[in-house]
Amino acid sequence: MIPIGGNLLVLSATLPGSDLPGRMASNRTSNTGFIPTSAAEMRALGWEQPDVVFVSGDAYVDHPSFAAAILCRWLASSGFRVAILAQPDWRSADPWRALGRPRLFYGVSAGNMDSMINHYTANRKRRNADAYSPGGRIGLRPDRPTAPYAQRCREAYKGVPIVIGGVEASLRRIAHYDYWSDKVLPSHLVPSKADLLAFGMGERAILEIAQRLDAGENIRNLRDMRGVAYLLGRNEELGDHQWQDSASDGETVELPSYEDVSRDKHAFARMTRQFHEETNPLNARRLTQRHGDRRLVVNPPGLALSTRELDAVHELPYTRRPHPSHSAEGDAIPAWQTIKDSVQIMRGCFGGCTFCSITMHQGRAIQSRSEGSVLREVKELSERPGFSGHISDLGGPTANMYRMRCGDPKVEAICRRPSCVHPKICTLLDTSHGPLRDLMRKSRELPNVKKVHIASGIRMDLAAEEAGYIDDLTRHHVGGHLKVAPEHASNAVLRIMKKPPAASFERFAERFEQASRRAGKEQYLVPYYIASHPGSGVDEMIELAIFLKQHGYRPRQVQDFIPAPMDVATCIHFTGLDPYSMKPVKTVKRLRDREVQRALLQFFAPENYFKVRDALRDAGRTDLIGAGEQCLIGAKPPAAAIRAQRTRASSATRGNDGARESKPGYRRVARERGGRQRRRPDRKNDDLP
Repeated sequence: MIPIGGNLLVLSATLPGSDLPGRMASNRTSNTGFIPTSAAEMRALGWEQPDVVFVSGDAYVDHPSFAAAILCRWLASSGFRVAILAQPDWRSADPWRALGRPRLFYGVSAGNMDSMINHYTANRKRRNADAYSPGGRIGLRPDRPTAPYAQRCREAYKGVPIVIGGVEASLRRIAHYDYWSDKVLPSHLVPSKADLLAFGMGERAILEIAQRLDAGENIRNLRDMRGVAYLLGRNEELGDHQWQDSASDGETVELPSYEDVSRDKHAFARMTRQFHEETNPLNARRLTQRHGDRRLVVNPPGLALSTRELDAVHELPYTRRPHPSHSAEGDAIPAWQTIKDSVQIMRGCFGGCTFCSITMHQGRAIQSRSEGSVLREVKELSERPGFSGHISDLGGPTANMYRMRCGDPKVEAICRRPSCVHPKICTLLDTSHGPLRDLMRKSRELPNVKKVHIASGIRMDLAAEEAGYIDDLTRHHVGGHLKVAPEHASNAVLRIMKKPPAASFERFAERFEQASRRAGKEQYLVPYYIASHPGSGVDEMIELAIFLKQHGYRPRQVQDFIPAPMDVATCIHFTGLDPYSMKPVKTVKRLRDREVQRALLQFFAPENYFKVRDALRDAGRTDLIGAGEQCLIGAKPPAAAIRAQRTRASSATRGNDGARESKPGYRRVARERGGRQRRRPDRKNDDLP
């Protein structure tokens, strides 16, 4: 989410990791202000051929929340001629040929989001919308598009180097479990046959690749870069490609082979632990992994961008709009509509939650923009025609980690902790919300700004320790409801998630309510919970249901655990082992069992009555059935439950399982302790895409 002009040519030419000057060629974009997407737009600029063609599975939205826009603008700011091939028809190489042969390389990305999570629900059912496509239409990209896109690049123009990257390739850089096929798949380098895989955030890597290829180097020479992975040829030796820089001792860690992790779940768990121990770029070692008769090599991650560099990235001249070719179709792009008036202030996360990929992709170190850069963007956005006066979000992966980092650089350089806040907040972590509160205040005081919303996730254990931050939040930045993610109420499950205990959420909720009263406002939390996470069985979900009943929460939008590639929780789901302790962990895999967990999370819904009743009986918790204050459901099924059961049976007869997704929204009901009545109407609360 981000933009505005600055002196980018100087900064981009001096990024650490490359001492080559950027090409000072024509830095123009098309006459519409966008990166060109067609041969006609390139001809209008007087280009005979592009330097780089960036292939993306997303529609082209020229906004700094979209990776294609950031990376292409970043290259263009150094004088490279870049064209974007957005959502091409992958069934033919013709769309690739239409843009001509790239002088330097193809950059290939599946898009902002993992394609399989984008395409399928947690129950492996096809989604009916794609938030990153015009009109939300589905079918505009294949499953796992990185490989077919790379194949079309090679078919269109043989000999052009191919670099794959983005979230999908980044999370699949080594052998990984694929939930949708229920198989262990090889590194994405194998099916794509790409020359390099650039993982993590790509600004530094893509610019260095362009500069070094422009200087005449061969793509194989770039194997010494940080943040890249590659496959050695069958006859190549690892010793031919030495890796060493000032932040590494040159040591190499051999992961269990693809073949081993495919047949041995203990080997898969060991691989996962080793992989996650080498994610701190300040001390990470090179990784290798055998794939048949070839060897995969993964260099240490790239170093975090400085504040000056991150400012430069976000102050490029983005139009903040979808490309006119998409607008001409008359279909808005849902993801853009959600974030078009948002402002990103940082990237990275030190939370280390086992079910989340942010830390592994963006890094654990918090990279923050300067206050001046953020305020310039808010001001520029507020002066645009049609601006409503509302900034939809001022945040990032988290809303309140801005400017936080380790207070001891020497310790940070050797630390291998997967989380800075679990099992408790590290004493060396600077958790001050002061800089963030100043930024929030100055943003909301700018002319034309009526409201600055905080929509990014709040790290509640950090926020609860800063009363002033909660006061600012409730008084100025919450529009009646605040989304939070306690995820579960069972401390046993929360430990596996690497989330704070349930008491942490209760403490934050109490302080949020007190602060709202001080502000003279009636405001509510919208808590999100996960069903079917590793470690969560029926007993733990009953514990969560009781917690919800006691606190008067009725979540209308819930999450089913989706095992994303290379997450620690995914390893546990697949192997049944905690990769750090190698101890067994119970997991839920059958669809029927997942449905029971979801029903317990929404025990109050009439259509879930019979599933909840049967689960309580099987667990020996009939004390929760009846008319008592502590009971989750009544002794007799309500009429709506019987009607829902008949509807499901009728649908099943017609070949439809009758299942439906829970409607988005949230309702707060009467507190059952204290007797105070609080009634709120259902309200839609759509997730960010």
